[in-house]
Amino acid sequence: MSRKFQCKTVPSRWLEKDGRRLDCGPYMSGAIEAKELIKHLQTKPLKSLTDGYKGGIYNGSPFVRNYVKDPNYGVPFLTTSSMLQADLTNIPFLNKKDATSNKLSFLEVKERMTLITCSGSIGRMTYARKDMEGTWSNQNILKIVADENKIKPGYLYAYLSGVFGVPLVLSGTYGAVIQHIEPSHIDDLPVPRIGNTEDEAHDLIQRASEEMSESSSLMQGASTQLLSEAGLSESQNHIYLQDERRLGWGEVSTNTFSIRALNYDPRSQDMWNSIQKIEHDYLGDVIDRNNFEGHIVFKRIDCDPEYGVMLLGQRNAFHLRPDGRWISKKSIEGLGLQVPAGTSLIPCHGTLGEQELYCRATIVTKRSSQYAYSGDFYRCIPLKDKIKPGYLFAFLRTRLAFRLIRSMSTGSKQQYQHPIRMAQMPIPRLKKELEEEIAKKVDRASYLRDHSLKLEDQARTLVEEAIKTGGS
Repeated sequence: MSRKFQCKTVPSRWLEKDGRRLDCGPYMSGAIEAKELIKHLQTKPLKSLTDGYKGGIYNGSPFVRNYVKDPNYGVPFLTTSSMLQADLTNIPFLNKKDATSNKLSFLEVKERMTLITCSGSIGRMTYARKDMEGTWSNQNILKIVADENKIKPGYLYAYLSGVFGVPLVLSGTYGAVIQHIEPSHIDDLPVPRIGNTEDEAHDLIQRASEEMSESSSLMQGASTQLLSEAGLSESQNHIYLQDERRLGWGEVSTNTFSIRALNYDPRSQDMWNSIQKIEHDYLGDVIDRNNFEGHIVFKRIDCDPEYGVMLLGQRNAFHLRPDGRWISKKSIEGLGLQVPAGTSLIPCHGTLGEQELYCRATIVTKRSSQYAYSGDFYRCIPLKDKIKPGYLFAFLRTRLAFRLIRSMSTGSKQQYQHPIRMAQMPIPRLKKELEEEIAKKVDRASYLRDHSLKLEDQARTLVEEAIKTGGS
């Protein structure tokens, strides 16, 4: 396969300005161009606009992570991947005693911080929202805390995460195999001051943050209401994992679909039976069975975004702003890789680690329906006259459903859910008006998620246009 290589002529004066640095990173990232475009504006170094621990720009040192299962003894722990997700209900718990110690207490996330990945896939950013408060971050997340007497945090985030800020952040990258940036690399990053536009951008980012938090709350509320109305109990991880029945049991009800012991775990069988005792349907009867089972194999033909569609794998599908691979749209026509809004996607390949995405559900919103999804998903497209999309997802996103789906795995290292058992999975049913009420919560949450991202885009565009036109 032929590859396209980027070529760029670098004037000698650029080398002088950048301390005669000879690696290509700063010059290919667009950082020099960004500096040239903003040099005519009044700017301030980033470190003069922040406040707090270590001056308000910091990450952390590596430390031993002691995880706990019981949330009463832990704090939610963000990684560089989970910080990019909308749903934070399934992240692990770091030992609370360690987290609140003098050594690690500074890693607590507070609302209105800018979070930046600073190791590996660097430069990805998130604006810390209300539902992130009380979480702790790992050492690979760099925090920027705005001094709100000098600058609005929403504006600072809109600038840093836009076309001018990102190249400047990335220009400090170092490392061969694993890339890094450190707080000292962005201390002097120039931040333009653009008058009233700063307030407008901040307000947009704040609204976006509030809507994303509301979206998360509605999603969780929909699932809680569904289980409560159905008389079911959510699967609490620490209780499930401490249940000693997992150590051994007798089983006489094996069938031709599976003789694997784990698929008859009494803990998951109790959950299965609890749904079958109430009014229910089977998953296979309420969804479109075409392309349901995953295992879609196809050739990936790379192309420019202008002619293609972004292909997402399992990890990227859970990110708010996915970064996938652009492939030819024409080459995948008729394969079912693109699905309508309201589809529930369930990763169908993975391992049985507690924090893995395997068997967890995500919903396709109107915005994310533009993407194509790899063959590694079960695609649950609800039949219009059978079940509301939002109601189905409200159940599939629960830990109860997660445990049920895991109890039908097959494979050795890489697991795959048995398609016949998946179709036989019981879905609790309620009165029509209750199902519609729950579905509306999920629909509203999906809309807010999309609208929140739209507001962020508007804020960045506002800042970028102001910089290009000289500020105002």
